[in-house]
Amino acid sequence: MALQPDVKSEGMLITEAEYLKSESNSEIRHEYIAGRAYAMAGATTNHNRITANVVGELRSHLKGMPCEAFMSDMRAKVIKDYYYPDVVVACNHTEEKGITSSPMIIVEVLSQSTRKRDLTTKLVQYINLPTLQEYVLIEQDIVRIQVLRKRTDWKPEEYSLGDSITFESINLTLPIEEIYDRVDNKEINEFRQTKFVLEDIDFIENEEPH
Repeated sequence: MALQPDVKSEGMLITEAEYLKSESNSEIRHEYIAGRAYAMAGATTNHNRITANVVGELRSHLKGMPCEAFMSDMRAKVIKDYYYPDVVVACNHTEEKGITSSPMIIVEVLSQSTRKRDLTTKLVQYINLPTLQEYVLIEQDIVRIQVLRKRTDWKPEEYSLGDSITFESINLTLPIEEIYDRVDNKEINEFRQTKFVLEDIDFIENEEPH
């Protein structure tokens, strides 16, 4: 999610207890990092589409299983910091306050305002969570996904159009095209147009008398 400019760019200094109390009644969500609360701004349409696509596929796959997929209202707790990942998969979740300290998968959709934090501060903290198996970073302006897995010592692997990505911890494979369904950017639009032309040619050839 994108960070909204605050009175102080470094965020508002408050205690963890104050943050937890105020956040439960706040209309604006805040991430809590190193003793400071940072206001969250609204996401772009593409951001919402990607998030909805991923959550929809995960929820369908996990139906009837002990693991669940949550959207960005679920906070991930890392020691004394609190983040709002775009998508979280947690298993046997019982916390009623919208907080998990044991995510298995975390997905972040990158934006210009959050890219540095998603790739540095959050990365370091997330991969130190004992339960986390996969950290997924999705671009919205181009078609590119990075996956960091505990199994491979968090070495990043990149995926683009034509590839499929496997969420190994839940045994789910998705074509990249599905993750970018309805997303509006130059790369995916050109891919759809090319695919449409090829399908049209194939249809015409199959309709021609032999």
